[in-house]
Amino acid sequence: MPEGDTIHKVAAVMNETLAGETVKHCIVRGRAPRTDANLTVDGVDAHGKHLFVNFDDGRALRSHLGMHGSWHRYPPGAAWRKPRRLAAIELHTDPWEFVCFNAKEVEWLRQGSFRHRDLLAFLGPDVVVEAPPIDRVLKRVRGLLPGDAPAVDVLLDQRVAAGIGNVYKSEVLFIHRVHPATMLESMSDALLGELFEESNRLLRRNLGGGPRVTRDDGAANKWVYGRKGKPCAGCGGPIRMERMGKHLRVTYFCPRCQGSQQGRRHA
Repeated sequence: MPEGDTIHKVAAVMNETLAGETVKHCIVRGRAPRTDANLTVDGVDAHGKHLFVNFDDGRALRSHLGMHGSWHRYPPGAAWRKPRRLAAIELHTDPWEFVCFNAKEVEWLRQGSFRHRDLLAFLGPDVVVEAPPIDRVLKRVRGLLPGDAPAVDVLLDQRVAAGIGNVYKSEVLFIHRVHPATMLESMSDALLGELFEESNRLLRRNLGGGPRVTRDDGAANKWVYGRKGKPCAGCGGPIRMERMGKHLRVTYFCPRCQGSQQGRRHA
């Protein structure tokens, strides 16, 4: 699943290309399919994992890529790398065609409408672009999640903080030596604050180009994610992969470093 840093990078590229441009044809498929013409783009931005194409008629086109979605850019007439039947959104301009494939969610919103404001209120602070307001995040954590919620669900809940996905969830929990199944009720406010601040640091670090890097020692790009069976950088034991949490999301961790040493920060 594309995470918050990826969506913000996509939004930046699209904004640079589309802001002020006229979309000659806008085709949206899904629950409410429609085709529009001659729309002027005000700009493109993101909040967490949600991307918004804002038009000068007061509407916004929201997309959420989910597990398998992606945005592509093509010169007009170029062959697409995926079949048209998988295209949820098509934005045709004179210089480029932007196509969103396999989107989990697509919808038109009236900017400033109840639905638009309700969606943004539903999402937590965007930790990709701002240092998380810890008091607000903690209030949402304690108010929205039960005490037995595992740490994996705490970090992935977009109502608490928007933008964190599987990669950062696994990496942040390893850095702070927190077992992924640790229950919320056993985690202090101080530790929770550190987890969200670390998420913000790593997400912002990866807003530029190049591969995603969460590791600081230069020995590899990541501490645990995608490294099942490989030696842990902390103890040398094998890294484990399990499906955990409410939605059984893939999680990588070190059972030694994140077992009895829960809460200790990686040196």
